[in-house]
Amino acid sequence: MVIDSRLRAVYDGRTEADPEQQQMVEQFVASLGPGGAEAVLDGACTLIYMFMTWLRAACEEHDKDVIEHVVPTLVATMRMMPKAFRPEVIPTMAGLLVAAGTGLSPNLWRAQYGDWTSAEMNPLEATAVLLADHVNRVSGGDHDFATRLITEALSSPDED
Repeated sequence: MVIDSRLRAVYDGRTEADPEQQQMVEQFVASLGPGGAEAVLDGACTLIYMFMTWLRAACEEHDKDVIEHVVPTLVATMRMMPKAFRPEVIPTMAGLLVAAGTGLSPNLWRAQYGDWTSAEMNPLEATAVLLADHVNRVSGGDHDFATRLITEALSSPDED
């Protein structure tokens, strides 16, 4: 929901987050408590993993390497966004993408380096948004593809 909202803002040409939307997200996360906030964090990592898994399959169809195709592009974009990505968090986000791109759980990859820090929360969210946008562009420019990809993945276990 948050990622889709951020993408819509980008596609609509808005550079600032909707203050009302931001307040709702902050209230929601605050209402979850520590366990719930950790679940949201795990969810963001899962989205990154799912997007990288889809991109890996798409790259393999064209004999391309997902790491070579995705990571440099996203890192270059991160460098152009100094408010969202302070220079010291870019290696962590790149490592997260590489881990997910090679089939490793981002949560388990990160766990070996310690807990997430509060300074990494916005970059983590922004990484998921950038990755969703990349999925949308690779899919042919369908602005809703990444959201549908996740929605279908979440609803498919119910169908089994």
